[in-house]
Amino acid sequence: GMNIGGTYVTKGIKVTMVQAMHSSSIQEGNEIIYGGDAAGFVLTLEDGTIIYHAGDTGLFGDMALIGELYTPHVAILPIGNHYVMGPREAAHATRLIGPKVVIPMHYGSFPVLTGTVDEFRKELATLRVEVEVVELSPGEVYTCPD
Repeated sequence: GMNIGGTYVTKGIKVTMVQAMHSSSIQEGNEIIYGGDAAGFVLTLEDGTIIYHAGDTGLFGDMALIGELYTPHVAILPIGNHYVMGPREAAHATRLIGPKVVIPMHYGSFPVLTGTVDEFRKELATLRVEVEVVELSPGEVYTCPD
């Protein structure tokens, strides 16, 4: 298995497990079972493209270290609020990480996930963060430009 800080290479793709700030549990009947530490992943593709998938997380200062150490081209960040960071926090995360492209995730799937892509764009503008925001529909594919 992997653990935070570890790297595994498979089929030419380098996968590094990084920190996330979130709870993790599994409900089995009436019992809640601890599910381990939350994590994100940094993927380095064969062509050199680097993608940071934050997973379920809140904002944390070491996102700057992830940006500095791995220099991701693309960051996939939650914006939904309530269970994960919202648009404001995700905009700050984008500033800390410094990607060229950000793909918002984990929003709009449940009523309590109130964060929107429009709010996220406004927060990025307020912080003067210049980044391409790619809004994907379920099942849609994004191809990184060369």
